[in-house]
Amino acid sequence: MVVASSQIPTQYDRAAWAKGYRSLDEEQAYWIDEIEGTLPAELTGTLFRNGPGKLEIGGTSVQHPFDGDGMICAITLDKGRAHFRNRYVRTEGYVAEKAANKILYRGVFGTAREGGWWRNAFDTKLKNIANTQVIYWGGKLLALWEAAEPHRLDPATLETQGLEYFNGKLKPGAAFAAHPWIDPQGPDGEACLVNFSIQAGLSFTLNLYELNQAGDIVRQQDHVIPGFAFIHDFAITKNYAIFFQNPVKFNPLPFLLGAKGAGESIDFEPEKPTRIILVARDGKSKPQVLETKAGFIFHHSNAFEKDGKVFVDSICYASLPSVEPGSDFRDVNFGRLDPGQLWRFELDLEAKTVDRSLLEARCCEFPVVHPDRVGREYQYSYMGAAVEIAGNMPLQTLVKVDVTTGQETICSYAPNGFVNEPVFVPKPGGAEEDGWLLSMVFDGVRDRSSVVVVDVKTMTQVARLWLKHHVPYGLHGTFTPEVFKGFDA
Repeated sequence: MVVASSQIPTQYDRAAWAKGYRSLDEEQAYWIDEIEGTLPAELTGTLFRNGPGKLEIGGTSVQHPFDGDGMICAITLDKGRAHFRNRYVRTEGYVAEKAANKILYRGVFGTAREGGWWRNAFDTKLKNIANTQVIYWGGKLLALWEAAEPHRLDPATLETQGLEYFNGKLKPGAAFAAHPWIDPQGPDGEACLVNFSIQAGLSFTLNLYELNQAGDIVRQQDHVIPGFAFIHDFAITKNYAIFFQNPVKFNPLPFLLGAKGAGESIDFEPEKPTRIILVARDGKSKPQVLETKAGFIFHHSNAFEKDGKVFVDSICYASLPSVEPGSDFRDVNFGRLDPGQLWRFELDLEAKTVDRSLLEARCCEFPVVHPDRVGREYQYSYMGAAVEIAGNMPLQTLVKVDVTTGQETICSYAPNGFVNEPVFVPKPGGAEEDGWLLSMVFDGVRDRSSVVVVDVKTMTQVARLWLKHHVPYGLHGTFTPEVFKGFDA
């Protein structure tokens, strides 16, 4: 529903929110038979979602949800019907720990083997948890985790088929990040997928990949950049790939000695600037670096070039809170954390200056745009957001922001609903406002999840597909118009 902010209930139940962080052990496949509203007849395809589905192993909780094993959900929409399937990615670590029924690997964000620091000291091998994104590109369904190779899955059954190396272009042990972008019109005039990876060191190596529609890496370049990098997402324009090097430092000693995870050993440095790195996609020049006020960025909404300048719209936090060893992520104090807000960064490459302006003050995350507007000038950004204008709270609404006027339109699921990342599904041949947002929403009172279909023009819900169970809060997902018959039609 579209409502004024003053009419939205602002109170939420912490215990109800926390219930969304429970494992879903069962792998299921069934037709969704409880549907509110009507599925649009022209909405056909498959929504794939990824996220940490297993949050404890052998009765021991992971330290942070980002350490949980990746679980893929597939929601197939076809001829007004909907089908659900979920399956864990059979990574080497998942298989080994399931057989042993205990934690065997250290996690990036503090999960450790039993026995204290001495049982974890000098063990730098991390489990590829394949839990962050899932994409269908070039006829391949890939589960991504930014610190390692992708896992290839059967798009119909979600069975794991092994690691993907793109015909040898990706070397064993190399990474393929978890937040690729699809350029609707690449250098050769065809759509292409753009992604990156980082090799850590005293300086870091930034690798940039571009894949054609057949799923082959056709353009690749790498650059050595000074300093430490903690980069999850990037942005693209016609000519650039843009990276925000967050002002953080990494102390390797506690990690090497087994006292902390790698993520717990990262500290924000507010006195230092955020560095913005622009890599020319044609590879014909060295990266350009600009600096702006300190902030921390996980996700970007979009970027574009206009009048000789580059504009980047990003969710920026004033600081990055440290991951506290021994803390319970279900007891997070939202009030003490800085909210993420949508900011515009205006880069003048000739003057080497950066101006920034606030586009959305409401706490928000997981921004998306119409796929045809990626890397181009655009008008609307869609994201999950908090109910209240100020402060930090769980995401309970889907919000549409006109980045040219600041006007926002909200579809709220407060006080009992907690939203995940929206995925934009365009109507064929439609304008920027023609399409639907698909998002998974956990209802803390009913203790069930649903998939909602929201008309982007009006931001009103047109259908809600109730699952038979909850799904743990996820990270990223994608939609393809392909329908894979891994079930009895």
